[in-house]
Amino acid sequence: MADLTSDFLGIKSPNPFWLASAPPTDKEYNVRRAFEAGWGGVVWKTLGAEGPPVVNVNGPRYGAIWGADRRLLGLNNIELITDRPLEVNLEEITRVKKDYPDRAIIVSLMVPCEEQAWKDILPRVEATGADGIELNFGCPHGMAERGMGSAVGQVPEYIQMVTEWCKKYYSKPVIVKLTPNITDIRNPARAANAGKADAVSLINTINSITSVNLDKMAPEPTIGDKGTHGGYCGPAVKPIAMNMVAEIARDPQTKGLPISAIGGVTTWRDAAEFMALGAGNVQVCTAAMTYGFKVVEEMISGLSQWMDEQGYTSLDDFVGMAVPNVTDWQYLDLNYVAKAKIDEDLCISCGRCFAACEDTSHQAIEMSDDRVFSVKDEECVACNLCVNVCPVEGCITMEEMAAGTVDPRTGDVVADEYANWTTHPNNPSAQAAE
Repeated sequence: MADLTSDFLGIKSPNPFWLASAPPTDKEYNVRRAFEAGWGGVVWKTLGAEGPPVVNVNGPRYGAIWGADRRLLGLNNIELITDRPLEVNLEEITRVKKDYPDRAIIVSLMVPCEEQAWKDILPRVEATGADGIELNFGCPHGMAERGMGSAVGQVPEYIQMVTEWCKKYYSKPVIVKLTPNITDIRNPARAANAGKADAVSLINTINSITSVNLDKMAPEPTIGDKGTHGGYCGPAVKPIAMNMVAEIARDPQTKGLPISAIGGVTTWRDAAEFMALGAGNVQVCTAAMTYGFKVVEEMISGLSQWMDEQGYTSLDDFVGMAVPNVTDWQYLDLNYVAKAKIDEDLCISCGRCFAACEDTSHQAIEMSDDRVFSVKDEECVACNLCVNVCPVEGCITMEEMAAGTVDPRTGDVVADEYANWTTHPNNPSAQAAE
């Protein structure tokens, strides 16, 4: 059986699935339920310094984007950091860590960019016995207007400065949570690395407005008659998050910097993909808020089964394996040639491939009078739009052209086993001649 034990920064947990800092980790009751359900760790919802109270809205806090089947694709939230007293949170963290010593507990923090403020709070956090801290430099709403959150995360110099303070006054691992609301994610990651951060976590939520109430003419969620921008998360942000994780993993200036990946992790496969791109573990929020804490059971069993099938005995066996294959466009193999192939036995004759290709691509699909669809190889540029619009999985595939194929569009020979495209066995005309 595959061993899912995670050792991230020396922090041991029974699996790599942690709950991200968010409403699910706001208090002791939730965290205990999470651990009983099987989560390997949690990042406690962001704590702030003592001072003026944090006041959340008493109205809708979430906006949403749904798929055609009402599946939640993206969630926008306008909730602030914890509005519970600091001392109450610290007491709860202490109790939970004592009762669950084998689980990871990381404390998310957000205080003003003043050295004294960090010097004051860090010893109190360390006294809880928590395994580390995560610096919230990503929250894009509410706190950013107060000079914290993404307002710090967008300034590399501030990231390095605060990280250095934390390393000075705190003896356990310091994780820097990065905002995606920036042009180049490598710059804040480099700043965190320069400040001697033990790891980075990303992505935090993306600044967004998910919808507009056309009766009130205000963004949703609407508080009274007004709305505001919020932080976007969920399955829809996963592609953005994966790219940013990969950029940090392959950047020479941050290579080797541990990464905790966040952004749309819903299944074991999502987790495996992030880890293949260099993440040591993953953090989850929206999936838990959508399906409840027991969703982790499927993540654990799915990852374990896949690792067994692949022959991986530990997480380290595949972490980062995809990073060498992430490259810039200019280094792609322009001699690689593929063509679309339609499996007529699976085809339901819906015509989506034909409509998409005929109207918006390269007119490479023919439709017969009796609605049989076939690919015109001489026109196909292997864009794979047809694969993506086809409602039947596996019906249309992209077939690599074998050695010797001559690309009919360019005349370039891929290799020299065959003289030209007219004699290639993948060519329907050649097949007919035989």
